[in-house]
Order: sequence, then structure tokens, then C-alpha cells
Amino acid sequence: MYARPHRQPFLVAYDIADHKRLHRVHRFLLGWQVGGQKSFFECWFTAAELAHVVRKLGALIEPAEDRVHVFQLDPRMRTRCYGVARPTPGQAFFLV
Repeated sequence: MYARPHRQPFLVAYDIADHKRLHRVHRFLLGWQVGGQKSFFECWFTAAELAHVVRKLGALIEPAEDRVHVFQLDPRMRTRCYGVARPTPGQAFFLV
């Protein structure tokens, strides 16, 4: 039996100037997100996955025109949802 990799929660936010690059970044992050909307994605990454995502995002954007922020969230904090927002159930992570 092997140990499961430790995942940490992150918030990935972006502002992409070009429509084609925007679509590529959005499509790439859809594969990693467990929640979010528009240009904000909640993701759970291992250290290796985070490194891969950061490298890939760096290749997808134009640094002089685009902006991507990756914020590490504190998993001990309680989720607060307002309006139609729903908390992410548990800490399940699925890749299909």
C-alpha cells in the first residue's frame, strides 16, 4: 500500500487580455477545479501538481499582458457561503 499524496487548497484567479488565450487557460483549469466560477477556480493540488499547473499556465499566457494569481488557502478555515453558493462537500478530489 502506498501513501496518498497530500493536497492543499488553492484559489487560482486570472485576467487574460486575449480571447484565445483566455479560452485556453479556462479550458486547462477546468480539469483541475473542484469549485469556482468565471475566472476564479478552487483547486486542490499536491506539490507536484502545483508545479505542473504553474509551468503550464506560464506557457499559456503572455506575461506582458496577462495576469494569473495562485493563492494558497488555509484548510483549517471554515467555508462561508452566501446567496446561492454551496460549500464543496468534504475534501474529495476527482480526476476523470
